Amino acid sequence: MPIAGLDLGRRRIGVAVTDAAAMGAHPLGIVERRALKVDLDAIATMLRDRDVGTIVVGLPLNMDGSEGAAAHSARKFADQLREALAIDVEMFDERLTSFEARERLAGMPARKGMRKTGLDALAAVVILEGWMQAHPDKIPR
Repeated sequence: MPIAGLDLGRRRIGVAVTDAAAMGAHPLGIVERRALKVDLDAIATMLRDRDVGTIVVGLPLNMDGSEGAAAHSARKFADQLREALAIDVEMFDERLTSFEARERLAGMPARKGMRKTGLDALAAVVILEGWMQAHPDKIPR
């Protein structure tokens, strides 16, 4: 059963998904943020035909591991996502995922405008891969 990953940003939400066997993650796209209901509907539409069993939402902790306003906002979004989609939602520490995504993206050929949107989806991949490495027992086989 596939697993999805989300990188929550102020302007965009990066979306990634595993293959059916949950062996690897790849970027699916982005959702331009508008309003909560619209964002949740857009995510549901992106994932509708993929039979996703779990969604992993990046938790933006401070570098010292504490939670600030962004982490509280991410937890609230995850709760609303869980309720709206009636799906298992997990949180995963996303510290340094944007840095890693930038590093990966730097080596890829892309048009300038595609870099920003590609970065968000690639950050979702990094979050999803990190969660999969940390929780191999939760990956359905």
